[in-house]
Amino acid sequence: MSICDKASELAAELKNCEEVTALREASKEIEKSEANIKMLDDFRKIQMEAYSEQMQNGEVSEKTKQKFKDIGSVVSMNPSVNKYIQTEQRFSIMWQNILKVLNDAIGIDFSFGTGKNKK
Repeated sequence: MSICDKASELAAELKNCEEVTALREASKEIEKSEANIKMLDDFRKIQMEAYSEQMQNGEVSEKTKQKFKDIGSVVSMNPSVNKYIQTEQRFSIMWQNILKVLNDAIGIDFSFGTGKNKK
């Protein structure tokens, strides 16, 4: 069996795993409402702003923390968006675990230049 065959097997397993099916269902709920799409877009913008500040400055500004807190309050009151974000987070954890297994198996450190490989 070739590596591509194994990758196809993994893809088939992923397609039907709980994390992916739940994320697919949560996505369909988001797509039903322009307001939910906008709320998720706003959440993503603030999330990226916080990430950028963290990468550039080593910390997130109080202003961005407050914006994140404010939108978090709004998101927590919206069942569809809240469910989507939680489901996406569970998928992301699973995906990171898969990538770690693959990276560990090939034995290459991809963290060069990220500051993670300091000795």
